Amino acid sequence: MNTLFDALFAPLSRRDDPLLLLAEGGSLTGQAFLTLVNRYAQALRAVGVMPGDRIAVQVAKTPEALAVYGAAVGLGAVFLPLNTAYTPEEVDYFLGNATPRLMLCDVTRANALAPVAARHGVALLTLNADGSGSLTEAASRCDGDFTPVDRGPEDLAAILYTSGTTGRSKGAMLTHRNLFSNAEVLVDLWRFTRADVLLHALPIFHTHGLFVASNVSLLSGGRMIFLPGFEAGQVIRHLPQATALMGVPTFFTRLLDDPRFTRDLVAHMRLFVSGSAPLLAETHDSFAARTGHRILERYGMTETNMNTSNPHDGERRAGTVGFPLPGVELRVMAEGAEVGPEVVGMIEVRGPNVFKGYWQMPEKTAEELRPDGWFITGDLGKRDADGYVHIVGRAKDLVITGGYNVYPKEVELVLDEVPGVLESAVIGLPHPDFGEAVFAVIVLNTGAVITVDAVLAAVRDRLARFKQPKAAVILADLPRNTMGKVQKNLLRETYKGWFS
Repeated sequence: MNTLFDALFAPLSRRDDPLLLLAEGGSLTGQAFLTLVNRYAQALRAVGVMPGDRIAVQVAKTPEALAVYGAAVGLGAVFLPLNTAYTPEEVDYFLGNATPRLMLCDVTRANALAPVAARHGVALLTLNADGSGSLTEAASRCDGDFTPVDRGPEDLAAILYTSGTTGRSKGAMLTHRNLFSNAEVLVDLWRFTRADVLLHALPIFHTHGLFVASNVSLLSGGRMIFLPGFEAGQVIRHLPQATALMGVPTFFTRLLDDPRFTRDLVAHMRLFVSGSAPLLAETHDSFAARTGHRILERYGMTETNMNTSNPHDGERRAGTVGFPLPGVELRVMAEGAEVGPEVVGMIEVRGPNVFKGYWQMPEKTAEELRPDGWFITGDLGKRDADGYVHIVGRAKDLVITGGYNVYPKEVELVLDEVPGVLESAVIGLPHPDFGEAVFAVIVLNTGAVITVDAVLAAVRDRLARFKQPKAAVILADLPRNTMGKVQKNLLRETYKGWFS
């Protein structure tokens, strides 16, 4: 028995219909994809990969890259996907911390990564954006006759590193049970079936694209339009063949900016899902007005996969992330006790989706994962009177000014309603009198003409004095990571001397 392989990959042996529909027009049947998975597993075993070994992967999104994930699962190895934007210096940390047996990279990066891999005793093979490479060559000599290694629910399937916006990245250890249980719940909750065609434009080095989008599609027996990345025109061209789209908020804002994205284009669509970063209520409402579809927003983390979701059948409430998933417990804690509706506190979750701990960081694990299974997420939130969960912000982003707590999200919502303001990010900066001062970074709508003073004046009567930004700047864009999350740590670093 191999928990994850048996659920996601073994059933492909019976599928002679297309599993992956490719951007350039080709396709790959389920059987052909499984053969690729098995050949890669044989090739990886031949170079010494054993059960429990880590396989670090920093490659372009391709069918071959997805097949390596399946091969790692089948081998009983631990899949370790790395953001393709990481530099060799950053990769050095991951190889030193995770101590993988093998690393895969694009041939164009092999020269830069070879000394890094050698320093940590890691074998280096290549897998390129066109599917070629030394791993593919080795796999071509294999016959595809592969029997998966036994792996149970509590065995490790993957290590995903957190984004590392504060301190060093932490490797979240995810088990077969973590990944399978979450996919099983989401297939049922979001009504995925064999009839679904998922338009897959997310990266697969992140939990959203790999463990939500791919796992849900594989488990439900549907198909994926497997795009190398998000480009609005390409997505619009493929939407007529799709039934579902999972994306980050920037997907939806860019589609709304394109006049080709019309109600008629998506009339046949069943579901749009957003996550990885907060979806502005304005975007949610604009999308509904344009298309007639209400985006389903959910809430997850690297350490837990998905925790909550707005309902498939029922009100998808803008500005909320819905309700805890079946089997997942969620509580809001303040001063050591669970609080009631409309009270902000720290969100904690417990369930089969919650990770096993941080790789080689027992102290950090003990800080954030309680002995009784409750995980302290670091997210501040509340439940409203109807039970919908609202995310207020990260605890590390809380601003304490003059002894008062200011939740950035509350200020951002008010700023975003000012005519001419597209979006905002509120941070705390060192201040000689108040300890920290509220500071706003503002992005204007295209063509809007409004000054910082005018924006601040517009919110003056809507916020308590201590919540009002003491200063602000206007930027063309907010800095974001690959998944669309605003990098407030970069803003704090850039403007840290503003009040000195």
